[in-house]
Amino acid sequence: MKWTNSFIFTSREPPADAETISQKLMHQAGMIDKLVSGIYSFLPLGLKVLQKVSDIIREEMNHAGAVEILMPALQPASLWKESKRYEKMGRDMIVFKDRHNREMLLGPTHEEVVSDIVRKYVKSWKNLPVMLYQIQSKYRDEIRPRFGIIRSREFLMKDCYSFDRTDQESEQSYLKMKQAYMKIFKRCGLSFTIHSADSGVIGGKFSEEFVAAGNCSELEIGHIFKLGTDYSEKLNVVFTDKDGTQKPVVMGCYGIGVSRVVAAIIEGSYDEKGIIWPITVAPFLSVIVVVNMSDAKTVEVAYNIYNDLISEKIDVLFDDREESAGVKFADADLLGIPFRITIGRKLAQGKIEILERKTRKIYDIEIEKVKEFLTNAVKNSK
Repeated sequence: MKWTNSFIFTSREPPADAETISQKLMHQAGMIDKLVSGIYSFLPLGLKVLQKVSDIIREEMNHAGAVEILMPALQPASLWKESKRYEKMGRDMIVFKDRHNREMLLGPTHEEVVSDIVRKYVKSWKNLPVMLYQIQSKYRDEIRPRFGIIRSREFLMKDCYSFDRTDQESEQSYLKMKQAYMKIFKRCGLSFTIHSADSGVIGGKFSEEFVAAGNCSELEIGHIFKLGTDYSEKLNVVFTDKDGTQKPVVMGCYGIGVSRVVAAIIEGSYDEKGIIWPITVAPFLSVIVVVNMSDAKTVEVAYNIYNDLISEKIDVLFDDREESAGVKFADADLLGIPFRITIGRKLAQGKIEILERKTRKIYDIEIEKVKEFLTNAVKNSK
């Protein structure tokens, strides 16, 4: 992608209300735009990172045997009253009446909806186990939205739900999800700890939360719950077992705050110059910087490298702006792109300079070996 076509707008000044490093740097790097308190647009750079995190989550969920669905954001309040959770959630829910005077809400979570789906289709022990997940927006009317996208009123979440015959089988599903979460967060470059936690309004008999290391005291990024039969008994999610008796399914639920993960990565990986993205989730693997855009030969070489990398499906940003090299270098550091390819004074020797953002190490690379260098960097990051 060329910078001039990319809708990237950087800023040297953080927003006045920024409380955290991630909130500050995401605004300065042009990743998000605040609409009102607790509600943000993800701009192209922010969306690319969000999508890469989502891709990692999908890969590990699918590998763990979960099946992706997409449930509606709009939910009838009657379903929450049936589960006896309507009053528990209270004013955090965004509730309204439709034109037919039916009480509706914007989903803060989806235990009720997924239970309704399963009770319609799962009738026998032969249909179990079932594990369903989605990546979808959630809505909670936070009394005090804070820390940018870490505590917002609309946020992207991966929620997964397991349905099993017995407590023993449900325990296996729980452990499978716990392992999947550890893989996801490691692939995203996060350091984290796991703690026993209060299950809150989600309920259940036991839960654990994954807390990312960083500077914000809030950076819970994942939460897994053993729900038991609480929801299935209230919502009549039952199956006929091998002995012919009807039993409630044993449930678990597992959530990852996808947008929170993006902020958590920044909180744990930055310096005075800006963000330092892990290769696995960076919006671009590399950025090409031409020192002198008025030099036709230099620009020609830059375009050749750019087109060569694009043909190999290497995510590259070409900074084709008419700006000074200093401005381009500063922006590349702010955006946190793992490798900066500088085309300038070493071109006469048939070489270009590659700066590694994380270590600040500089490599002098022959032009024809740029693709090989970046490909190896990706392989080594896995």
